[in-house]
Amino acid sequence: MTTHPGTPTLPQPRSLARLRAHYEIERELAAQLRDSTRAQRLDQGLYATVYDELFRRVPDHPQLTDQASPQERARLVDDQMQLLGPLLRASSTLMEIGPGDCALSLRACSLVRLVVAVDVSAEISRRSDLPANFMLVLSDGVSVPRIDGGADVVYSHQLMEHLHPADAVDQLRNIFDAMAPGGVYVCVTPSRYSGPHDISKFFSQEAQGFHLKEYSATELFRLFRQAGFERTEVHALIRGRYRRVPAWAVRAVEAVLAHSPARWRRRLGGWVPARWFSTLCVLGHKA
Repeated sequence: MTTHPGTPTLPQPRSLARLRAHYEIERELAAQLRDSTRAQRLDQGLYATVYDELFRRVPDHPQLTDQASPQERARLVDDQMQLLGPLLRASSTLMEIGPGDCALSLRACSLVRLVVAVDVSAEISRRSDLPANFMLVLSDGVSVPRIDGGADVVYSHQLMEHLHPADAVDQLRNIFDAMAPGGVYVCVTPSRYSGPHDISKFFSQEAQGFHLKEYSATELFRLFRQAGFERTEVHALIRGRYRRVPAWAVRAVEAVLAHSPARWRRRLGGWVPARWFSTLCVLGHKA
């Protein structure tokens, strides 16, 4: 197997051989997820099983070895808060789906009435310094809790692409049902047209690892409507700030990329309008 033309620079100190080994293992495990039944994924915990297996078999996985500095972690949270901050009020309930280390959720506790973190792992609950207005709720990966009064803002970052495509609209419906009237769901996910964004990027033109499906904005608009969201919008990171952009502009850029040969898409991704949408930020509003 050879690397994909235009491959990103190899991360150091991982060798090409180690990247290929990671790729083959993740592709194998991702195939189990893609071919699984709903009962296997949700009732039998296959999502957690395959991730545990990946980390066991790939001990040099970046999530195990990359230790961001406190300054870098704070900067990442700052970037996310720039997007979420204007939506939050002191009376708000914020729900984060797939919060990871909960750095964002914990930062937001000082700004809102209640923060609900929804995850498949209870690891964060082992901390002894959790704020009184922080709540962790465990999920099977698709279910979303309903909180009294509903969530005013729901947020997920780099989550949608990890779901089985058959589970995506179900999770969106669950999010919609968990929201308060007038609430907003902020979904940040990589664009399929600038991908793949998982380990496949070094070896393939399509995501074959744990990014079970990378979406276009057009596909997300359709899914959000299916789930019940009355209005959707797209924000792009332009010159360091998130700005709302017309949906027709996103569709126009995606149309160019969709009709371009796959081998050219990464090069076209450097074109400024395309670069704005390499990561999608779709907001769904509930009436």
